[in-house]
Amino acid sequence: MRRAALHFGVAARCIIKDTILANGEKRDYYEILGVHRNAQEIEIKKAFRKLAVQHHPDKNQGDKESEEKFKEATEAYEVLSDAQKRAQYDQFGRAGVSGAGGFSAGGFGAGTPFGDIFGDIFGDIFGSGGGGRGRAQGRRGDDLLYNLEVSFEEAAFGAEKKFDIPFAKRCGTCSGSGAKPGTEPKTCPTCRGTGQVRFQQGFFSVSKTCGQCNGEGKVVESPCPDCRGKGSTRDTKTLSVKVPGGVETGTRLKMTGEGGQGKGGPSGDLYIAISVREHALFQREDNNVICEIPISFIQAALGCEIEVPTLDGKVALKIPEGTQSGKVYRLKGKGIPSLQGYGRGDQMVVVRVETPSNLNKKQKELLEEFARISGEDIHPMKKGFLNKVMDFLS
Repeated sequence: MRRAALHFGVAARCIIKDTILANGEKRDYYEILGVHRNAQEIEIKKAFRKLAVQHHPDKNQGDKESEEKFKEATEAYEVLSDAQKRAQYDQFGRAGVSGAGGFSAGGFGAGTPFGDIFGDIFGDIFGSGGGGRGRAQGRRGDDLLYNLEVSFEEAAFGAEKKFDIPFAKRCGTCSGSGAKPGTEPKTCPTCRGTGQVRFQQGFFSVSKTCGQCNGEGKVVESPCPDCRGKGSTRDTKTLSVKVPGGVETGTRLKMTGEGGQGKGGPSGDLYIAISVREHALFQREDNNVICEIPISFIQAALGCEIEVPTLDGKVALKIPEGTQSGKVYRLKGKGIPSLQGYGRGDQMVVVRVETPSNLNKKQKELLEEFARISGEDIHPMKKGFLNKVMDFLS
């Protein structure tokens, strides 16, 4: 692969030329890649990768315009991906990197900004999953996601929760090999056990994952009857997780190594997505708890003392006379504990004044008498509307 990388580097060095506008001025490297001058390294790499895949010569054979754009992008990336060259370019322009028009003799191997990105680009162009890289010694197990529902109180104060989860277990019959007992997987005849196949594409030497063994390097001729050649079977295990106080819907907990079993590699991880059940009395807003309490209009007018439910039990709250509907009272430290462990939120008690309905005759008479004593017009809006109608018709 070192020889192939060197071969590509020499060829690429021969095709890189200065990019010049119609008026004789050379195009700005940032403009070529389509990024801002303060773009992060990952943005520059992403922009170059997109252009390189789009305009690669082997994808656009005979297209001179695409070939030129590929050259432009490669030259721009060679400078902007190197912190020192980029700093010189930002300060002095092309004069500061006048020697950067070609590549070092090492081509695109280790130690150059192209060492990893061209492997990914080859994969997109030729259908491999990372050409040029050696086969992994083992395959890591899959990460799993489990949705765990907890009560409002459990989310507030934390809880120990047990749950059952399905997972892929290494097959006991074939010990994970996938082969029928008494037989063994054979070396893949296509890749000869390397897990990858290599071919020449123009002046590129490209490796891709072997399609016959899927990169394993071995093939199963006689599959295990229990796992059908997969090397694993489905099973269920019981796990216990400590849910910390202060979590909310959308919080994720990670249990390392509790995911799917790897094949020659480590097990994956288990991610637990928390979902909090709605509460009949409380709503959450950040670390505060909101609770609406209904009171009668008499309690609101005369004042009273009521019992208010909180996460810690009932507390007494004094309602002063003349309280209006929607008035908010704060109970300090009665909210949700902080997930980071620093203090608690508050409970906001919202008073809702209820208007009485289904009044009997005596109650109506008393309210009308109260209105007269107060000098209150019982139907001010109705009278105002009738006056407006009369004015309109006159």
